Amino acid sequence: MTSPDPAAIAQRALAHAHGGEALVTVVHERSLTSRFARSRPTQATAVDDVTVEIACVRDGRVASASARGTGDDELRAAARRAAQAAAAAARGGPGDYPGLPGPGGPPHPHDGWDHETARLEPSLPAAALRSAFDVAAEHGLEAYGIWTAGEVRTAIASTTGVLAADAVTDVHLKVVCRDATGARSGYAARTATAARAVDARAVAGAAARRAPAGERATLPPGEYPVVLDAHAVGLLLEFLGALAFNGLAHAEGRGALAGRLGRRVASAAVNLSDSPSFPGTLPRAFDAEGVPKRPLPLIQDGVAHRVVHDTRSAAAAGRGATTTGHALAPGGTPEGPAPANLVLVGGGARDVHELALPVERGIYVTRLWYVNPVHPKRTLLTGMTRDGTFLIEDGLITRPLRDVRFTDSALRILDATEALTASQRLVTEAEHYGRRHATGVVCPALRARGLRVTGATP
Repeated sequence: MTSPDPAAIAQRALAHAHGGEALVTVVHERSLTSRFARSRPTQATAVDDVTVEIACVRDGRVASASARGTGDDELRAAARRAAQAAAAAARGGPGDYPGLPGPGGPPHPHDGWDHETARLEPSLPAAALRSAFDVAAEHGLEAYGIWTAGEVRTAIASTTGVLAADAVTDVHLKVVCRDATGARSGYAARTATAARAVDARAVAGAAARRAPAGERATLPPGEYPVVLDAHAVGLLLEFLGALAFNGLAHAEGRGALAGRLGRRVASAAVNLSDSPSFPGTLPRAFDAEGVPKRPLPLIQDGVAHRVVHDTRSAAAAGRGATTTGHALAPGGTPEGPAPANLVLVGGGARDVHELALPVERGIYVTRLWYVNPVHPKRTLLTGMTRDGTFLIEDGLITRPLRDVRFTDSALRILDATEALTASQRLVTEAEHYGRRHATGVVCPALRARGLRVTGATP
């Protein structure tokens, strides 16, 4: 069976768009997903799907329509619906979208596609689940989680001359090891562009080691030195990306860095960028408007340097701002742009145990859960630790600790950062609902002077 050609479909669809600017996005996704609970498979799905979306611009208004197929009749109908919707919106008055960007030059090459992974052999999830179940059983535990892998080919064509194509693969394994009562619970995960880089036995073993037997200690509310493992750091950085580096929020004065660019906002040990071709990330060649992605420094030596823009937010910001290749949809989204390839540079510590050495009494956190913003402009978040929270006593990670609730600012934690591990890890939740678009954060573990704990979880 011949695989569809997204670039050819995009050009055919564009030929049906008349009377103004238009952009066509074609995505061909092939993926496998296996979920499991209590060391048993619970759900397996396979996707092989082509989606076509046509966006039209009329007098600063953007509207989109999805095609119901890839035949000329379906493409023509979708182009007509998008044009009619954009024209109807423009009748209420001109919009603020300045128009689709033109070609931005060749994208940076990346190594985000793996031939072996793209074959999506059913034996891959079967072997991974079997290994996870065996390791959990060796520790007297049960395995819960998900294995998923996909190949995504994307093409964009526009009336402004953009013609771009990209292909990526991704693999993710998440394992939570628990006992039958749920009292013991440990988490580990691994994400990569190639299936061979995800060792199911190693992931399950790490999860099992974070679920030791024994009574869990309790900490009263207060501020405690903390070692955050990479998964916890990655989630904080994801929230920071939306709350601090969103160019639309920044232009409107709502962003956490409004009035703070060029000032120190974090420890001098913090160097954060959006780097789409960094080794180990989930790379992308271009954004949703076909603008090539480029490395962008965001915080350098603790000093806030830049925010990210799509075409709409750059126009709102003015003063010569241009898109940085961070559009999440043609014409932008109401929420604004966001970085998708955050990379936090590592430090000099060997591992989390070395980070813990100076801590007399504190907390080691594997991951954070159920996190929500409380005060976006202050990057104030509230949430809980989960699946592997431990006391640090006299420089050692010791007893399991009841999970704690926290309310703290992501920027404050970065400002309180004292040390980071040399090694970095790609972390992501990898819950794909709708079109598959895998993203992640590359980051080390870190030690900060304090995490503000507001209570213990039930």
